[in-house]
Amino acid sequence: MLPAPVVVVLAPLVLWRIVSRVKRLTTRQRSKTWRHRTTLVFFPLLLVLLTVVSIKTNPIALAGMAAGLPVGAVLGRIAIGKTRFEQVGADFFFTPHAPIGLAVALLFMGRMAWRAYELYTLGSFEHREFVSSPLTLVIFGVLAGYYMSFAFGLLSWRRRTAPAATNP
Repeated sequence: MLPAPVVVVLAPLVLWRIVSRVKRLTTRQRSKTWRHRTTLVFFPLLLVLLTVVSIKTNPIALAGMAAGLPVGAVLGRIAIGKTRFEQVGADFFFTPHAPIGLAVALLFMGRMAWRAYELYTLGSFEHREFVSSPLTLVIFGVLAGYYMSFAFGLLSWRRRTAPAATNP
C-alpha cells in the first residue's frame, strides 16, 4: 500500500493532468507541427515497448492491443473530419471534435484509475500484470490509434494549407 503522503502529493498532480487533458480536448488550440510529429514518434515507441513486455508476460494481451489500434484509428479519422480548422495570418488553429476525444480519453483515464486502485489495494509487488492486461491494452490500443490518426490528420491539414498560406 502506498503511504498517505505519497497519495496526497500524487492526487493533485493527477487531477491537474486530467483537467489539462480535458481542456485540450475541448478548446481551440494552436497547431504545432513538432507536437503532432512527437505524437507520431512517441506512440509507436510506446506500442513497441508494451509489445515487448506483453510477449513475455501475456501474449494474449497483444491481440487486445491489435484489436484496439484500428478502432482508435477509425475514431481519430472521424474526429479529424469533424474538427474545425482555422488560419489566422501565419498561425494555424484547430478545435477538436470534443465528444470523440473526450470518450477516448475518459475511457483510458477510467481504466488507469481502476488499475491504480487495484495496485493501491493489492500492493505494488503483488500485482505484476499492470500493463499486460488484455483489457488495458485494448483501451491503450484505442487511445494510441486515435492520437496517431488524429496527429496524422493534423499534419496532413497543415501540409495542404501551408503552401496556400505562403502564396499571395
